[in-house]
Amino acid sequence: MLLLGIDLGTSFIKVSVVDSQTGKRIVSAQYPETESAIVSQKKGWAEQDPLLWWENTKKAILKANASGQYNPKDIGAIGIAYQMHGLVIVDKDQQPLRNSIIWCDSRAVEIGNAAFEGLGGKGFLKSHLNSPGNFTASKLAWVKEHEPEVYERISKFMLPGDYLCMCLTKQINSNPSSISEGILWDFEKDTLSDSLLDYYGIDKTLVPDIQPIFSNYGSLDKEVALELGLSEQAIVSYKAGDQPNNALSLGVIDAGEVAATAGTSGVIYAVSDQLIFDKESRVNSFAHVNHTKEQSNIGVLLCINGTGIQNSWIKKLTAKGLDYDQINQKAAEIEIGSEGIVVLPFGNGAERMLNNKTVQGHLENLDFVRHDQAHLWRAVQEGIASSFRYGLDIIRENEIFPSVIKAGYANMFLSEVFQESFAGLTNVPVELYENDGSVGAALGAGIGAQLFKDKQEAFSGLKRIKIIEPKHTDRYEELYSGWKKSLLQKL
Repeated sequence: MLLLGIDLGTSFIKVSVVDSQTGKRIVSAQYPETESAIVSQKKGWAEQDPLLWWENTKKAILKANASGQYNPKDIGAIGIAYQMHGLVIVDKDQQPLRNSIIWCDSRAVEIGNAAFEGLGGKGFLKSHLNSPGNFTASKLAWVKEHEPEVYERISKFMLPGDYLCMCLTKQINSNPSSISEGILWDFEKDTLSDSLLDYYGIDKTLVPDIQPIFSNYGSLDKEVALELGLSEQAIVSYKAGDQPNNALSLGVIDAGEVAATAGTSGVIYAVSDQLIFDKESRVNSFAHVNHTKEQSNIGVLLCINGTGIQNSWIKKLTAKGLDYDQINQKAAEIEIGSEGIVVLPFGNGAERMLNNKTVQGHLENLDFVRHDQAHLWRAVQEGIASSFRYGLDIIRENEIFPSVIKAGYANMFLSEVFQESFAGLTNVPVELYENDGSVGAALGAGIGAQLFKDKQEAFSGLKRIKIIEPKHTDRYEELYSGWKKSLLQKL
C-alpha cells in the first residue's frame, strides 16, 4: 500500500507519496512554487483563503501523480499536517464563511487575556495547560463579537487540517491534539472544555466530532477521488499540527525526547508524560500525537518568532549576490563571540516566551574599524542560538532536561556555525536527520491505518545525518551571559 502525506503550510502545500513497506518516499511535489500571500487588512491581522488551500492541495496531488512513478489507485491512507492554531468556519453546505484567521494573527489577544482572568487564571492553567491567549477558541470568540452575522451562519468550526480532511471526505471531525491547540481540551477531565465554551457563549454543536488521533476520519468522497485519480477506498487516518507532526517525523514520541526546528520561526518541542504547564504561560502544552486517556503524552512547545527571518533579513541588507553557503563560510572564519557584537533576534512581533512583550530586534556594540559583514553574519546566528538557549532554560524550569535534541537537516541547521553555536550554548548534543513534514504525515497515516506494529517500526527508516557534540562550552557560556544581560535590560 502507498501512503499520501499532505503538509498544509503557510507558504505552500507539499505532498509526498511513501511506500508503506519500505518507509521510503517515492515522490514529492508542492504547489504553488512561490509563497502564498497572507491577507492583512489591519495591523496584527493575518488571514488566508481556505478555498485556495484546497485548490493548491489538489494541484500538488495531481502534480505528484503526473510523475508517473506510482499508481495513484494504490494510495490507501492519507495523513495531514497543517499550520497550527488557525480558525476555519463553514456553513451547513460546508462552504467557508470567511477567510481563515491563521496562526500568526493577533487580533484576539485581549479576548483571550480577559477569559484567562475570568476563568481563574492559575486554575485554568492547571486544567487546560495554557491561557486561552490568541488561540483558536479566542479567534472564534472574536468572530462572535465582531462579525455576529457571520457567526450566526456557522455550522462547524475547524482547525486547518480538519478543513482539508473535510474537503477530501465530506466528513467533519477532529481529535484531542487538534482541539487542544484551540485551548478547548480539559486535561484534568480528559474531555472537551465546557468552561471555555460556556465563558465565550459558544454552542457545543459547533465543535467537530472528536475521535482518536490515529483513526479512520473517513473515506474519500466519490467525486474527489475521481477528480484526483485516487481510490474511493483510501481513508484519511491521521491529522496533526505541524510541530507535533515534525516531532513524530523525527521519531520524537516518548517522554523526555525533544525536537527543534529553525525555519522562519524557531521551535523547541519536548514530550512529557506529565500534565506540565508553565506558570507564566511562556511555553504551551498540547496533547501530543500519542496522547490517550490511558497515557498522557504532552507536547511542550516553545516558539521564537524571529529566527530564520532574522537571518534572511541580514542577508538582504548586507550580502547581495551571496548565497547562504558563502555567508556561512565567511561567518565560520570569525571567532566565537563575534568580537563583542550582540544580536537580539526579536523583531518579528510579540514573543510569548518573553511574556508577550515586543522587544524588537537589536544589533549592539558595533566597532566601525574592527567589524565587517562576516562579524554580523556570525553574530546573527549566535544571537538566534542564544534565544533557543533562553527558551530551553524555560523548558528546564518545567522539569524537562533533554539529553539530546533532534532536528531536521534543513533551514538554519544547514549552517555549521549555527549547529556548533546551538549545541555549545544549550550544552546538549544535536542529532540531525533527513526529515520532511509531508513524509511524516504519510507515515502517520500508516500508523492510523494500522500498517505498522508500532510507531518505532513506522520510523525505522529515519536517516541520521550527523551528531553535533557541544564544544567550547565555556566560551559559549560567556557569550550567553552577555547576550542575556542585554536582553534583560530590554524586558
